[in-house]
Amino acid sequence: MPLPPDQHVYTVAELARDVSALLESAFPALWIEGEISNFSAPSSGHWYFTLKDNQAQVRCAMFKPKVRSVKFKPEPGKHVLVRAKVSLYEPRGDFQLIIEEMEEAGAGALQRALEALKQKLSVEGLFEAARKKPLPVFARRIGVITSPTGAALRDILSVLKRRFPCVPVLIYPTPVQGQGAGEKIAQAIALADARKDCDVLILARGGGALEDLWSFNEEIVARAIAACSIPLVSGVGHETDFTIADFVADRRAPTPSVAAEMVSPNGDEWLAQFVRQEKRISALMRSVLNQASERLRGFANRLQHPSRRLQTWTQRLDELERRLHQGWRGSQLQRTHRLATLGEQVRRYAPENRLAQLRHECNFLSVRLYQAHARQLERSRNRLSLAVRGLETVSPLATLQRGYAIVAAKDGHVIRSADQVSHGQALAIRLNQGSIACVVVKPEMEPH
Repeated sequence: MPLPPDQHVYTVAELARDVSALLESAFPALWIEGEISNFSAPSSGHWYFTLKDNQAQVRCAMFKPKVRSVKFKPEPGKHVLVRAKVSLYEPRGDFQLIIEEMEEAGAGALQRALEALKQKLSVEGLFEAARKKPLPVFARRIGVITSPTGAALRDILSVLKRRFPCVPVLIYPTPVQGQGAGEKIAQAIALADARKDCDVLILARGGGALEDLWSFNEEIVARAIAACSIPLVSGVGHETDFTIADFVADRRAPTPSVAAEMVSPNGDEWLAQFVRQEKRISALMRSVLNQASERLRGFANRLQHPSRRLQTWTQRLDELERRLHQGWRGSQLQRTHRLATLGEQVRRYAPENRLAQLRHECNFLSVRLYQAHARQLERSRNRLSLAVRGLETVSPLATLQRGYAIVAAKDGHVIRSADQVSHGQALAIRLNQGSIACVVVKPEMEPH
């Protein structure tokens, strides 16, 4: 049967490549649970195995960079939880999974649930240090929330008996493992909080696997701890065990025994402190009594008989009277001297004396003024005579008196040469006495 001309014919490689791309784009990374079989770990460092359940199986490959993050050794028959991408191995056309992460089934799911709840409660602020309550310095009664038959209770009671046996202990029995244990623990915490019989609470359990401690990772327990108004110490498991209850509690203890040490005072230390306080109080009392005795002796030494005090005050009165008389006489003498000084000043500045002095000064100044005026007038006469003589020396009038004349044009311009005038020009001749108006008949220049 012939193919249509526009029909594309796939090669096997093209088909495998397109199917692989289609699978990888259609399926995001998935979490898959199953059992390992046909496990192989060649020298390349990659892992190859089959993941199966009762009804199907699929080939898997996990490459060396991802293998390093696996914290256990895969073995045939082990139940695991993997995060994988769907792919196709093109050389053989095999459907397979490319493994990105691998965890043991069960524990891995619990761990993810634990991390999710931890993140949720952390965002809500249940782990904040600001909301945690301080533990009492001296608890009048200690409450213990735990299993009444567990080893944790025995350890707590043993520590409390050894450290401070007089502190009463109230036990709130509750299951700490198994179905419904979380709700029972939350109810016990709420009961202790409602009764307010204790100053501090211990939430305790011995060590175990993650599954055994899961009741203390439940949200209902975390919220019951957060809502409790009584300070609560979490002592769950061993030092390496951490639960949600540890993060929400006001204090976390690595073991139940350490939790008991946190909430109870050390009897030996308190006894030693009492002894030190007793010694300190005794020393202070002795010091106070010694100081009081010294003050009493000082008062006794300073205390005087009334007659002695009367004599002292009489002598003091006489002394003051004597100083008063001396002061009065001194004041009188000072005032008398001051009065004499003022009288002398009054006489010195009397008006008639001042007028005589001013009259004498006026006469003296008048004589000086007259003399200065006469000298100034004489100097002025002398300067005037000198100025007249100098003026007469350069004055044209003196020249005119000797028979000379001054010839000037109508505009006042002085004629000094015959070439400055022309025929018929009007001129004015200034003489010593009077002037003459004339007209030029003929200007003549003298030969040189």
